Amino acid sequence: MAYSYTEKKRIRKSFAKRASVLDVPFLLATQLDSYTQFLQVDIPPSTRKGQGLQAAFSSIFPIVSHSGNARLEFVEYRLGEPAFDVKECQQRGLTFASPLRAKVRLVILDRETNNEKVKEVKEQEVYMGEIPLMTTTGSFVINGTERVIVSQLHRSPGVFFEHDRGKTHSSGKLLFSARIIPYRAMVGQNRPYRGHQLRLYLF
Repeated sequence: MAYSYTEKKRIRKSFAKRASVLDVPFLLATQLDSYTQFLQVDIPPSTRKGQGLQAAFSSIFPIVSHSGNARLEFVEYRLGEPAFDVKECQQRGLTFASPLRAKVRLVILDRETNNEKVKEVKEQEVYMGEIPLMTTTGSFVINGTERVIVSQLHRSPGVFFEHDRGKTHSSGKLLFSARIIPYRAMVGQNRPYRGHQLRLYLF
């Protein structure tokens, strides 16, 4: 008679006439390995593959100024230790995440001569935000709730026009606004302000 242990350390008895031919694989390995390859935390920055976060940074950088006198280059990124563990995040209603910091290099060029000459180089580590971490069970903890799939609402890039249906102005006049959603960078929104003036908000 074959014996095995369940998750709660209870003995499970098998009364089957035939022995188990194929062991049950670890089904969470696909999710865990995929997210590990996406982050590449344990891999040195110089040997990271062009995938996941590394590919995302590489697709954006370098950023060259309009005049061509400055260039911002990406060097490497690193993930810090999470402030709380999984249980504490569930109790406090927080997100189990790690701080993401990227080291960038600012190269200032001297273009007065025909030859492109480097005038000054500065390197600094920049805080990019928080990135959720996957638990050992293949799930995420978002605002204290354990989730397997993290849904995100993303609007298509473009220019969108709308009005307030006359609720803002006392005379019922329609006030129009425009929202500019680019593929990258910040979102811009035009809002009417004091007659014919417009204000642009970037967020």
